[in-house]
Amino acid sequence: MDKRSVKIFDSTLRDGAQGHGISFSLEDKIKIVKLLDEMKIDYIEAGNPGSNPKDMEFFKLIKTIDLKHSKVVAFGSTRRPNIKVEDDKNLKDLLSAECDTVVVFGKSWDFQVTDIIKTTLDENLEMIKDTIKYLSDKGKKVIFDAEHFYDGFKANKEYAMSTVKSAEENGAMAVVLCDTNGGMLPEEIASITKFVRSQVDIEIGIHSHNDMGMAVANSIVAVQSGANQVQGTFIGIGERCGNANLSSIIPILKLKLNYNVLGNNELGELTKTARAISEICNITLEDQSPFVGNSAFAHKGGMHIDAVTKSPKSYEHIDPKLVGNKRRFLVSEVSGKSTILQEIRKVFPNISKDDKEVQKITDRLKDLEFEGYQFEGAEGTVELIIRKIIGKYKPFFKLNHFKIIGEQPYNSEEFSSTAVINITVDGQTEMTAAEGEGPVNALDKAIRKALEVFYPELKQTRLVDYKVRVLDSESATEAKVRVLIESTDGIENWSTVGVSRDVIQASWIALVDSIEYKLIKDIQRKLETYF
Repeated sequence: MDKRSVKIFDSTLRDGAQGHGISFSLEDKIKIVKLLDEMKIDYIEAGNPGSNPKDMEFFKLIKTIDLKHSKVVAFGSTRRPNIKVEDDKNLKDLLSAECDTVVVFGKSWDFQVTDIIKTTLDENLEMIKDTIKYLSDKGKKVIFDAEHFYDGFKANKEYAMSTVKSAEENGAMAVVLCDTNGGMLPEEIASITKFVRSQVDIEIGIHSHNDMGMAVANSIVAVQSGANQVQGTFIGIGERCGNANLSSIIPILKLKLNYNVLGNNELGELTKTARAISEICNITLEDQSPFVGNSAFAHKGGMHIDAVTKSPKSYEHIDPKLVGNKRRFLVSEVSGKSTILQEIRKVFPNISKDDKEVQKITDRLKDLEFEGYQFEGAEGTVELIIRKIIGKYKPFFKLNHFKIIGEQPYNSEEFSSTAVINITVDGQTEMTAAEGEGPVNALDKAIRKALEVFYPELKQTRLVDYKVRVLDSESATEAKVRVLIESTDGIENWSTVGVSRDVIQASWIALVDSIEYKLIKDIQRKLETYF
């Protein structure tokens, strides 16, 4: 294979599912497969058909779905010690998945063979040989995951290499060198991978874990040293500290090193795909995630913003659009008029720096900051302020009143809250109530329940973060508080802020801004689609 071509092997649904707090439904797995197929990921490792009924059901269902590019692969282990390969239940289940390509893992570290699976070194080699030959004879393309390979190579080079050679000689199409414990340094990965590349003629892969924060770096140096398959998970999820993060590795390989990965246009979908998968996983994608994070191309310092405005490459290593992300200028107490002008032009591109509204918006933001607002993480509220001053804002509903009732029953230690809310939309009044885990949660549920009658698209939204900051703690229970909430609709994340001496009112201000921002963005998307 041409070294400049690198295959991407995604294990989000198998290795990623072993991460803390990750649990995929059957529907979740199908959604992720479709997203990865749209990205033209080469291989999707979807699970172990012998481990649970859900994975077995998945492999039945996936046959009915037409994938355009990706190959779904099943995962299993070599046969167990001292039994015939044809009698091994794991291998029977692996075959029942009816995948053209299968992955089997086997031990490459002598310690793992003798002390963990309690067999002989020779028997382990026979297990690798028998399994790969058996599956190859059944017409399967076999990828061999050499588990703990790098640790094994350092402990017993000859034996580790014998496991790889056994896989190659018995029909494996690729061997994947695994840094299973995530304890290797890049220079070790590079030298060992280069040696293996000189000894085998089939495809070599790298499977790295992130226990030292080195998984991305180790994957990159492995490719530079001869590997032409990279395994990982799309947002770095996985057991312990996670797996190599493909949403970082893919753009590095394509944009920085000019390797042939994915297709021609798929990289522009990287951010959207990473955020969609994080949403399905029910985890918040870190703002600081390289390439795809909300802050990956965010600028706050006045000098930085001025420089980026003149020439983006001054503080950006790539154009954000290449990975489907966007540049953000963070509005804060250090922002100048030019920074705020950039924010205004995101909404109203034709506004001039001399327009009187620019100064009005600047002054309004400064006044609100004096009151305790903080806008650097609240772009939703900033846009609404801009629209109100420009005169391009119309409220989506009118609040008539709401009431919060808190209660702690004598026979329970749990404190429950109920919110009753009355709103009007286009002359129609809606009154509803909801229970929640505390007053803010109850209010959030009640306002959404009432508004979904008029705006059903709000069913797609949910809060992903809620922060409360006491601004003047010396005032004790009379202190002013700032509430910052982050919301998502599965397509975009946005943040809004509210400030008050009443935490419920501050939360209400932020909640209303979040809802109105979502409804405005939906209108914009419809217009963009129409035109």
